[in-house]
This record gives sequence, C-alpha cells and structure tokens, in this order.
Amino acid sequence: MEYNHVNKVRNDSIEYVQQGKVLTVAGSDVSLLQCEDPSGYKQEDEFMDILEERRRSSDLGHALRTFTPTPYRGAPPLSAGALNRTVLESQYLRYVTKEVAMETGESVDLVREEASGILDEMSQNLQLGFIRLLGFTLSKVFKRLFSHININQEGLNRLQQAIQESPVILMPNHRSYVDFLVLSYILFTYDLPIPVIAAGIPLMDMKMVGEILRRSGAFFIRRAIGSDKLYWAVLSEYVKTIVRTGYAPVEFYVEGLRSRTLKSLTPKLGMMHMVLEPFFKGEVYDITLVPISISYDRVLEESLLAHELLGVPKPRETTMGLLKARRVLEEDYGSMHVYFGMPLSVRQLTKGRVDRCEYNLLPSKRSWTICIPRTLWLKGLAISFGARLDWPEQPPENQVMASSMALHRSVIRCHQGCVTLLEEEGPVGAGPFTTEEGVVRRARAVLMVAAYRNQALHVFIRPAMLALAIHTTRSSQREDIYSYFRFLLDLFSNDFIFITGRSSQDFEEACSLLRKCGAVQTSQQEVTSPEEGQRTTSFLRALLQPFIDAYQVCGGLNVRFK
Repeated sequence: MEYNHVNKVRNDSIEYVQQGKVLTVAGSDVSLLQCEDPSGYKQEDEFMDILEERRRSSDLGHALRTFTPTPYRGAPPLSAGALNRTVLESQYLRYVTKEVAMETGESVDLVREEASGILDEMSQNLQLGFIRLLGFTLSKVFKRLFSHININQEGLNRLQQAIQESPVILMPNHRSYVDFLVLSYILFTYDLPIPVIAAGIPLMDMKMVGEILRRSGAFFIRRAIGSDKLYWAVLSEYVKTIVRTGYAPVEFYVEGLRSRTLKSLTPKLGMMHMVLEPFFKGEVYDITLVPISISYDRVLEESLLAHELLGVPKPRETTMGLLKARRVLEEDYGSMHVYFGMPLSVRQLTKGRVDRCEYNLLPSKRSWTICIPRTLWLKGLAISFGARLDWPEQPPENQVMASSMALHRSVIRCHQGCVTLLEEEGPVGAGPFTTEEGVVRRARAVLMVAAYRNQALHVFIRPAMLALAIHTTRSSQREDIYSYFRFLLDLFSNDFIFITGRSSQDFEEACSLLRKCGAVQTSQQEVTSPEEGQRTTSFLRALLQPFIDAYQVCGGLNVRFK
C-alpha cells in the first residue's frame, strides 16, 4: 500500500493518507484509521508519458536546451560555496563548535576546521553542466529500461506553483536506486528547479559516479552518526540553511532507506525535524511538503532484494558493480509511475496544533526581499488602526527601510540579503563563553528590539486582546468572547493603560478595527474570524505572547491561553 499524501504534521507525529485510510506515525506507535476524505487524490488526474517526446526528438537537444527554472521568489542568489560559508558562520554552529571545544579540550580553531571538513565531505556542488550530462545519459538509459514513465500533469503544475511561493520539501517513497535519478530528470525536463538530495555516503565513494552525483545535487550523509555532536550540528545546520534561504527544493526519502519488501515503511523523522525547524523558529513564513509516490511494473533490483531478505549481505556500491550491472539494459522493466501529491502547507497543517513560540528562542534571520512586503503590510495595518507614521512619500519603500536599518545598526544588519539581529560581542581574545553568557548576548538584541515594539503596542493592544479571546474561547458567541476580553483587560491592567469602566467601549472599538481590516465579521450575537483574516489575528496574538509566557512562567497562572 502506497501512502502518497501527508495529511498532518505534529510535534512528534506524521499522518499519511491513501484513498480513505490514514496511517498515523508517532514514534514507534503506528495505527491505521478510516477516513472519508481521500485527501486530494484525484482518480481523474491525467497521466502523460515523458518518454514519448524523448523517442521523437534529439536527446542531445533536450540536454542542451535553454533551462530557465523559476525559483522560490524569496530566495537570494546563492552559490554552493556561499551556502557553505553561511553554514560555517552561523550562530548555531559557532555555539556548538565552542561547546565541543570545551568538552574535548581542543582549541576552537581545530574544532572549526573539523566542522569545515565534515561540510566539505557532505555538501553538494550543484552545477548545470552536470545536470545536462545526467539528463542526456538518463534519456538514453530510461528509454532502454522502461516503456513509459507516466506522471500526473496536474501534480507538476501544483509543484511549479508551490516552488515559487515557499521552500519546498520533496518526499518520495523509496523502492529502487532509480528513485534517486528520476525526480531530478523530471524536474529538469519541465524547467523546474533541480533539488538537492539526501544520499547515503556509500554512493559518494563510487569513483567518478560519486562526484557526478554531488555535482547533480546530492549531499551525502553518514549512516552511523551515533552521538557525534559536531556532525549532527553540521548536518542539521546545512539542511536548515538550504530551507531557510530557499536555495533549492530539498529531496529526502521519508522511509529512510529502500523497502526490501516493496511495502511502505514506518517514516523516519530525523530529517523531517531538520527541514521543519526553520518554520517552527519563525525563520520562514511557510514550508510546503510534496509527497510523491513512485511505483514500478518491475523493479530493477528484484533479485537483489530477494537475496537480501534471505540474509545475503547487501553488496557494496561501487563503480565497477554499476558497470557490471549494465546487462539490465537488455531487460524490459515495463512502466514507471510517478504521482506528485497535493502540496501541503506546514503553516496550515500546524495551525492550532503546534505552538511555535517554544521553538523561537534565537534571534531570527529573514530574507530582505521577504521583509519588504511584510513591513508594508504592517505599515498598512498600523495606519488602519489609527497610528501616525513618519514615512516619507518620495523615496521607494526599500530605501526608507534601509535608512531605518542603518539607524539601528547597533542591533540589526543586512548581509547577503539576510536580515539578522546582532549578538553582543565578547572581549577581544576571550575564550569560549558559557551557555549562560551566550543567552545573555542573544537576549540583549532581542530585548532592544522588543523595546521598540513596546512603543507601538498601544496601537494594537485592544485588537490583539480580541484576537486572543476569539482564539482561546474557540467560540463565536459574542457574550463568551466579551467575557474573556474583560478577563484579559483585568489581567493586563498593570501592563497597559485602560480606562476603568470602559470595557464595553474597548470591546466595540476592537471589533470595529478588526472588522475594518477584514479580520473579523460581527453580528448581534456572533464575532467570527474568517480564513482570510488569519494572518492579521495570528500576528496580533503573537504580540501578546511574551506577556502571556511571562505570567505563566513566573506566576504559575493556571489559564489555558493556547
């Protein structure tokens, strides 16, 4: 049974759906449930054979044609070398490097050199020339092996749209070594960005082949990492940097390894945690998961799989072994079927299920191109709530924002298209700092920015309390929402200035402001928040979250806010 659609992602579980059945995975707990919705799978999806055109035209022409994919629109231009430098210079890796140095007694420089070596071993070096070479070679090979490679056109159209809107994670099942090649070939054929692919390190050791795969987008992961803290840090930061920068779609096999029995395996969640962390920390607005089902009329490794099930050790991957296996080109393996499932927004999947505040502990990093439209959105919201802004009319918006950033250069900077908060620098020549010192250095920047936020909170406080009341009560009844709104007025009476006896007027003012910007709809009995208003209400609730957390942590307040 193929589970070709991811339905839900939680803190520690994932749900896969296949035509009316749900597979829930939570650690080692697996359960199969019935459901009414086949979760987007459409029997009427039309499949097309991508080999049909290849049999009619030149393979060389196909490989050398103009290749102009449209990438994620928030992604700054970034080379493979620049990507690696970003990883090595990241705050997280600097912190782990110093921590490992303290634990092992080695110098920080020596540990950093070791981290750099791990990254060099691991990282991909995607180059268009090698993609073209692979495209030409695979056209020849696939036409010999398969009669058809059928893919759903609608799924490709959905994928193309998703790639432009947010970082994309491709999650195919794993049945054959061919899986590793076919998705890149399809994306190259249809002018979509080539993914970077998580691969086992044995493939890297294959002479020539390993380097071709590396330059075609493969990054290599050791199979036995164990408790190697530095390796885990380099790997996770590398994956997270690819996601947060939108460098390329990330492809990994959610089952972790090929299924020797050809049935679906329990998902491995390690890589899933890595790719989702930038969203949980608020470093990206959204991430799109694209489940992909790959199936074969006949699998190339059918005999090999049977021998492995009988206990015969798996042969080591070598270039010579690959050359000896060329006799498979004389066989007919029927058709391959590739189904691109419905793209799934992690933001939508986790709404109401995952509290991102517990993950968002570090100063965030934003793409400058993303900051501009969000700032303009916030500007419009503030003005609609009655704020007066000193915003010049003549210069372009990006120049106004750049001027403001220069003014606050003591706490924020823009480097290579990424906006970051600056940590406090330690004394020159000082050794590794402790965890407590690291927290203080990070907290300085966060508190300085929070102070400027606090200057404007009075503009948003009443709509924010209404948004929180609607979310917390989970009721549309005006009476219930108003009751909780009054509770919040009382709770925050020492934090914000309210006029005693005006709770009703404050509530009506909040309703009016949110109704004005389309975030709520009101009637005599109800106050509701439509789907199109979720962006506004989510932002407003987040403004109050630090105050709520402080009450819960310091005061032990037994109230369910989330």
